[in-house]
Amino acid sequence: MAKTEDMVEEDGEVEVESAVEDTAEEVRASNREGRGEGRRRERGRDRDREYSEKEFVEKLVKLNRTAKVVKGGRRFSFSALTVIGDRKGRVGYGFGKANDVSEAIRKSIDKAKRNMIHLPVKNGTIPHEVTGLFKASRVLLKPACSGTGIIAGGAVRAIMEAGGVTDVLSKSIGSSSQYNVVKATFDCINKMMDARTISRNRGKSLNELWG
Repeated sequence: MAKTEDMVEEDGEVEVESAVEDTAEEVRASNREGRGEGRRRERGRDRDREYSEKEFVEKLVKLNRTAKVVKGGRRFSFSALTVIGDRKGRVGYGFGKANDVSEAIRKSIDKAKRNMIHLPVKNGTIPHEVTGLFKASRVLLKPACSGTGIIAGGAVRAIMEAGGVTDVLSKSIGSSSQYNVVKATFDCINKMMDARTISRNRGKSLNELWG
């Protein structure tokens, strides 16, 4: 009888040990699944951050380097002019200076995000002809029919592409300084009139406004 009880106890110990091993294996498997789920969640958050960072289109218009001669040699400084936009009618520009190229670009992008304005876009083009001035630079923008494309160069093209304009005619007159051209182009944008905004300010419908 004692021998039988010993055998039962041994069998019970074996069953307990196998149950403990099964439980430990389940815990390890759940931990692996948890770690995998955590990694997938982290990758998802990284993708969300990447998408949020790509919300704006960033275009470098001009990068300039200056040198200061000192006793130990030359010290370089960089300045960057960038234009950003969401391709949905919001654009901005910024100017930044730093001793490193990447830092100068980062500063200019931060300033551009703080100084964004609305660019009225109608059927892929601007609503009407407009001229912008800044010091010795003058920029003329004219609406174009579908399929024309962006007939512009340099800073004007970068601004139109960032704002979501697909068809426009432009002409830069006077000084070709990129800084002045950018500010003249933004003067054009500030002068543009949106029909819905004007009708709302006048308290009239679009049909009444257009007669």
